[in-house]
Amino acid sequence: MPTHEVTNQPPPLSGQDVFSTDPALTEGISRWVPAEQRATSVAELTALGLLAGSQEAAGWADRAHRNTPRLVTHDRFGHRIDEVEFDPGWHELMRTAADAGLTGEAWTRGEGSGAHVRRAAGLITWSQAEPGHICPITMTNAAVPALRHSPELAARWESKLASRDYDFGLREPGAKSGVIAGMGMTEKQGGSDVRANTTHAVAAPGGPMTGQTYRLTGHKWFCSAPMSDVFLVLAKTSPEAAPSCFLVPRVLEDGTRNPFALQRLKDKLGDRSNASSEVELDGTWGALVGEEGRGVRAIIDMVATTRLDCILGSAATMRASLTRAVHHTQHRVAFGRTLVDQPLMRNVLTDLALESEAATLLGLRLAHALDEGDTELSRLGVAVGKYWVCKRASTFTAEAMECLGGNGYVEDHGMARLYRQAPLNSIWEGSGNVNALDVLRAIAKEPASLMALLKEASVARGQLPVLDAALDDLERDCSELGAQDADRVAMGSRRLVERLALVLQASLMVAHSPGDMAEAFVASRLGGARAMNFGTLDPDLVTLAGATAIHRASASV
Repeated sequence: MPTHEVTNQPPPLSGQDVFSTDPALTEGISRWVPAEQRATSVAELTALGLLAGSQEAAGWADRAHRNTPRLVTHDRFGHRIDEVEFDPGWHELMRTAADAGLTGEAWTRGEGSGAHVRRAAGLITWSQAEPGHICPITMTNAAVPALRHSPELAARWESKLASRDYDFGLREPGAKSGVIAGMGMTEKQGGSDVRANTTHAVAAPGGPMTGQTYRLTGHKWFCSAPMSDVFLVLAKTSPEAAPSCFLVPRVLEDGTRNPFALQRLKDKLGDRSNASSEVELDGTWGALVGEEGRGVRAIIDMVATTRLDCILGSAATMRASLTRAVHHTQHRVAFGRTLVDQPLMRNVLTDLALESEAATLLGLRLAHALDEGDTELSRLGVAVGKYWVCKRASTFTAEAMECLGGNGYVEDHGMARLYRQAPLNSIWEGSGNVNALDVLRAIAKEPASLMALLKEASVARGQLPVLDAALDDLERDCSELGAQDADRVAMGSRRLVERLALVLQASLMVAHSPGDMAEAFVASRLGGARAMNFGTLDPDLVTLAGATAIHRASASV
């Protein structure tokens, strides 16, 4: 028997247009996509945003997480098949992402097309439907610049990586118009130190595939997206050699299966809809990408592109968490007022909204750098953003979950899944220390990249004294790095990267966000009122920016 009527619970968050209700995304398209491409981009992204916020997409995501990937190593006759079975919801998510042009299409559009910004906005939009399947979508996009180190291979594979067709399950050579890509770098003895890898490659000319062919033997500790059609893999041609990069297809051009044994799937904290595996290579055919012994140089283009998607994915997780928090607090009443009208809750929501907007702006700006061929800014900016935005996502999501109270801790409300997902992008493609040290290497080896970042951060000079002072201090400290002890510089690198990220985000906020939000961001992140946790803004800043920030974060904008 019912004991009471259910009251004071928010309505379901559905029927939302995830793209159109995010001003940072819509304004980014207007700002950085050329006018002749803008209407088409907006129309496609609006359709994608409506689907991302629909009950249909939520159902696909729920099923993909309830019915997690299952490894099938052998068929009923005992033949090795090494396949991964997915819920049909997974394939619907993948098919939608490919159909939206989120795989490698942007690379085929050319500089100045706005294609990378359009894809970045689409990735942030569609990631909010379900983030786990974005891993293979990201890898497929990132494989394109790596393969361009070998024009013959790029000519064969690029159009398939850029295709909007998703043909999972077709293994016959030439049958697929679109392919999905994965990566195999990490080994158990090396981790991020890929030069310690032991997988070896022996030249085998005239193999059953295009290019300079080798046979690979070794064990990969983490293989991203093992159900993919083609992989980029690192291996050494001799124990003392530097790693080389190889393209490894699941099915060879003569129709035979390439040896690619999936030993087990990883039981992960989050990202549970996606399969990650350990893989055994035993005489596995691969085609050399780039030059022998220059594999890190070839695959670093894939890593850099993947890192940008880590920023975009973390920005999407922040936005999805924030939208849920604002939606809940707009409908939940406590102590005589809706939560969103409670002063301290407004502080929390305002602070989260500032952080989310800054993360989205940075991701879109770095995508614009790709569109413009600005490799100097993207080289350092992506490493800086990967460190800061991805690391902030975990703290951000935890705070947003608290806005829902106990409801946020329950699976039904979606926050628990986002919370488990949040740490991934900070670990994937180099955790915090790896990225911080990569920033130091970039500054030392490519000083033009630092100049490009500082130039971008200086666009907003003269508008807010706090930002000007932070820029002055940062430029001075960067100029003195070369005179300091290397170990001391390394120990302080996280602090340096944080400062680089914050001044760059602050400049973007001043240039492109509402003035009250920009002023609040600069004062709270760079000024003397800075504090450790979210929700610690000076009350005057909440009064200044709260209405604008919360409105821009609302699902009903």
